Amino acid sequence: MITAALIGNPNVGKTTLFNSLTGAKQHIGNWAGVTVEKIEGYLNDDIKIVDLPGIYAMDTYSNEEKISKQFLKRDDVDVILNIVDASNLERNLYLTTQLKQFNKPIILILNMIDAAESKGMKINYDILSKKLGVIVVPIVASKGIGIEKVKELLENGSFDRFGNNILEFNTEKETYSYIENILKECLTKNTDSSKVSVSDKIDNIVLNKFLAFPLFFLSLFIIFMFTFNLVGQPLSDVLDKLFNDSFIPYLNSIMANSSEWFRSLIVDGIVNGIGSILVFLPVILTLFLGISFLEDSGYMARAALIMDKLMRKMGLSGKAFIPMIVGFGCSVPGIMSARTLESEKDRKLTALLVPLMSCNAKIAVYALFTSIFFKKYKALIVFSLYLLGIVLAFIIGILFKNTIFKKNEEPFIIELPEYRLPDIKTLMIHTWEKGKGFVKKAGTVIFAASVIIWFLQSFNFSGMTDMNSSFLASIGKFINPIFIPLGFGRWQTSVSLLTGLMAKEVVVSSMGVIYGGNLSVLLPQYFSTLSAYSFLVFVLLYTPCISVVATMKKEYGNKMAAFSVAYQFTLAWVVSFLVYNIGKLF
Repeated sequence: MITAALIGNPNVGKTTLFNSLTGAKQHIGNWAGVTVEKIEGYLNDDIKIVDLPGIYAMDTYSNEEKISKQFLKRDDVDVILNIVDASNLERNLYLTTQLKQFNKPIILILNMIDAAESKGMKINYDILSKKLGVIVVPIVASKGIGIEKVKELLENGSFDRFGNNILEFNTEKETYSYIENILKECLTKNTDSSKVSVSDKIDNIVLNKFLAFPLFFLSLFIIFMFTFNLVGQPLSDVLDKLFNDSFIPYLNSIMANSSEWFRSLIVDGIVNGIGSILVFLPVILTLFLGISFLEDSGYMARAALIMDKLMRKMGLSGKAFIPMIVGFGCSVPGIMSARTLESEKDRKLTALLVPLMSCNAKIAVYALFTSIFFKKYKALIVFSLYLLGIVLAFIIGILFKNTIFKKNEEPFIIELPEYRLPDIKTLMIHTWEKGKGFVKKAGTVIFAASVIIWFLQSFNFSGMTDMNSSFLASIGKFINPIFIPLGFGRWQTSVSLLTGLMAKEVVVSSMGVIYGGNLSVLLPQYFSTLSAYSFLVFVLLYTPCISVVATMKKEYGNKMAAFSVAYQFTLAWVVSFLVYNIGKLF
């Protein structure tokens, strides 16, 4: 077995190359910090590729560097695949010189050759190869150009032709001097110094001190408009109509002669539970598409930079906003990506704030309630929830900074990648990979939850019974008093929130099972517009699902996980209480 370690600076196309070599579908983003731990894949049965976290150097002692350094020191690493940005060789080759110390064969992969050539740069690969004592392969990973050459070298085992010539330098200045001398011989530039790049022109607007924040929030609002007003929700409404007006009546008719408990299990339990979730698949896919577009375009790195000044108020750097952005997709990878932060204080504080970002699992709840109670203002309502999560994270961050985490913040360094128009195929892959997880949940967690909820709402110790006398009703009535001051004090709602601890999508599937009918017709009987918004606020903020709590426990221990559960529930209750009771005054 040949083991190849894939390493490079953040945002040089490392994960794209990994996916091309292994056929994996790891997340790719045009911003730093996407890979937070080593990921393994296989080119074939005999070649293992290990994707290591992106790092700038081997002497910064970050968590990513420790992971990479420990792995490279192992004897079973046969070759290092060092991928670099061909348009920024001086900075990228600094890491290359440090990789030589591990005494391993290196294949230097020059990615984004097309971007380098568009800047008027010409590279003599032979000279670069001889001077560094490495094999050089030019590629364009996003277009699949040059990938076959890398595969050929690995499959043939022809990567050790230079032997192992270790480079040693006493200072950083010596290293850069060595790199500059090499580049003088192998690199020529025909650039017009007066010419401003397209990325710089865009950044003059996007990073303008007066326009940066309005444009950031405008970009989010446009995505919500696209999702809830123009594409996602209209398609979801069509599916909902087909499901409730055609499929359910048909299913009832063909099961008319079945026993009552079996018909109830299939129709009221499984089909209503899973169907009430799946009708929102268009909404979720559309939102994923919009967020993937921002990631792949290079804008997310700018979002972190824009938020740096605000994050400083919380004792964090703008880099901490990246895990929060990841949290918009799912809190689990958001908490895990907090590993990329330099200090323990930053990692813990960021992990506590990530769940306040509205994850994709809550979209189904938002879509259901906005389509019923806020038909004309769906995008605005959902935008307000996302914005509320960000604002509360900011407030809680300041509070924790001045109480629990009294330490100095770390410096913020982030590379702003070139803007690029996302590849349609890659966008579709990202969107489907995220959506596939939602469908998988529907077939596993939500299926199991639907059956359990059906059983609890259909039986008590005496056997099959009316829902109001069931196990579920007893549980709901016990916890119900907690939610009465928030405007949604019915046992059915309380139980739905309780089951949401398994996965937030289960809130909707639980309602589908408990109410046993068209939620668009039934929910207005139990919610007012104000109590519906109070409910959405509570869903946004309350205790995260079991997988998030488990991740918090794994990363930071039992006390941190318990604190996260307690503080989020308390925060959700207080904010929902204020929304409902202040709202009643108007």
